[in-house]
Amino acid sequence: MVKSIDLDATDLRILEQLQCDASLTNQALALAVHTSTATCLRRVKRLVDTGVIERRVAILSPAHLGPGLTAFAEVSLDRQGAEHVAAFEARAVAEPGVQQCHRVSPGPDLMLVLQLPDMAGYHALVQRLFTQDANVRNVKTFFSVHRAKFGTALGLPRDQTSAQR
Repeated sequence: MVKSIDLDATDLRILEQLQCDASLTNQALALAVHTSTATCLRRVKRLVDTGVIERRVAILSPAHLGPGLTAFAEVSLDRQGAEHVAAFEARAVAEPGVQQCHRVSPGPDLMLVLQLPDMAGYHALVQRLFTQDANVRNVKTFFSVHRAKFGTALGLPRDQTSAQR
């Protein structure tokens, strides 16, 4: 279990800004959240060190990279023992075409978000990940035909210190 840390209004403003644009310089970020550059730098370092900020990435536009295939796969396993689920999960997260892997309940054991170049890439992943694993009982895949929304920002909690005043 990950221990949550106390976030005040300044931390929340920093997180909100970085979720919109992680490329902000420390000076621009400090200005946007109304704090000094030293305070801002110290707080961002604490947010990174405590794991609140996992990593900073560039989000690429699929429209500019050519056609691709997005799919959602429900995976059910025959044996759901912790070691069996962990073994499949380890293989799934090692696959470059698997963008996300979630254990879910109820229903299938796992949900995978797949991003592949084309149907041939999907077929190759199916062979490696599903067909060759005797523990995979069933896979049901849904293919995206239109992406209406794609977001990465998490809803932030309200500032607990200002709520107590």
